[in-house]
Amino acid sequence: MTDWARVPTEEMVAGLVTALGAGLLIGVDRERRKGRGPARAAAGLRSFTLAALAGALAASIDVPGLVVVGAVAVAALAALAYRHSLRGATAREGAGSGAGGAIDPGVTTELALVVTYLIGVLSARLPALGAGAAVVVAMLLAGRERLHHFATELLTAQEWHDALLLAAVVMVLLPLAPAEPLAWLGGASPRRLAMLLVLILALQATGHAARRAFGARSGLALAGACSGFVSSTATIAAMGARARAEPALARACLAGALMSTAATWVQALLIVLALAPASLAGIAAPAAAGLAVAVASGAWAWRGAPVAAGDGTGAAPPAPLRLREAALVALLLATVSAALAWAHRLLGEPAALAGAALAALADAHAPIAALAALQAGGRIEASVLLAGLLVAIGSNSVTRTVTAFVAGGRGFAVPVAASLVVAAAAAAAVGILLS
Repeated sequence: MTDWARVPTEEMVAGLVTALGAGLLIGVDRERRKGRGPARAAAGLRSFTLAALAGALAASIDVPGLVVVGAVAVAALAALAYRHSLRGATAREGAGSGAGGAIDPGVTTELALVVTYLIGVLSARLPALGAGAAVVVAMLLAGRERLHHFATELLTAQEWHDALLLAAVVMVLLPLAPAEPLAWLGGASPRRLAMLLVLILALQATGHAARRAFGARSGLALAGACSGFVSSTATIAAMGARARAEPALARACLAGALMSTAATWVQALLIVLALAPASLAGIAAPAAAGLAVAVASGAWAWRGAPVAAGDGTGAAPPAPLRLREAALVALLLATVSAALAWAHRLLGEPAALAGAALAALADAHAPIAALAALQAGGRIEASVLLAGLLVAIGSNSVTRTVTAFVAGGRGFAVPVAASLVVAAAAAAAVGILLS
């Protein structure tokens, strides 16, 4: 006897309603494309709606094997629909409406019909996930022209090659890298270093995409400003590699690198606001001074970048990803981590400012967050927090300068270093004046 109580009524209704909506959503797109007359496509709005409902009913009714039987039936109907579409295409070709060549109506509609049935099954069990899958499928179907245009005209062979390279690093190298921390890496793990490599490559891809969308002059500066909130050091590495590979874009890449340093000051303010809001008043003015210098230097580099150099959204530049430079910077930061571990062994438990300076060689925001937490707990004074913030950003500037030199060369590193020094000096001067 069938156990109808296995599925609560509310859950069954929710699944059926979700499946109905999914079928209608996907079916509307197919109906708009099926054409009219005897040669029209076989599956449309009603077919897709019924397929989704069939999947939900098969999953809701407690009959063993019913879902599999339904899937086979829908697949058979999809095969018949493809045969009908093939005959329609042949008829249109014979009538002279085709463009000549091989007749291929495609199998998108037939595959979508099977997928819609499976979405109906999913909707009966997980309505939210089924609804999301339906939206994704509908977007894929509706975006046919744009997707084809992107894949065949906008995306270059080099960009596709580098996308596969990034996917290989993310899906092969990253999972295989050991997650256990190593003492000689300062407690870092090979997987963390692999993640850093992925981050640098992803930022390189972001800069390339921004350049394609907005042009080199504005796109790289915008990409640098946004990527700086992820990692200013990695952004400088990516921009330096691009500047070395394409000298015509050196000034635009420099603007992106300098704009990424502005994000460091903004993040410092946000960290203090979150962890020690009472100390924000004493931090705001010095940090604003450093931020102003960073933004001004980025604007200076941006204004000096030639508008026409590599600009526009036409032909894409070669090699969006620079794997060698990214690996070199990851190795540099691994060396910094090892040196940091060695210094800790020599110094034992260093004082607050010395610890901030050492830790900031790898990341400026972790020691700032630690000091802000200490100040919020009343263990250090607000003046020590300000001093630690300046020391941390100044110490991290050393790493960023070395990174700029390794990735982009002397001509790229000098203005980056100058901006970092002047910004830190301005923040320190304001802090001294207000103390």
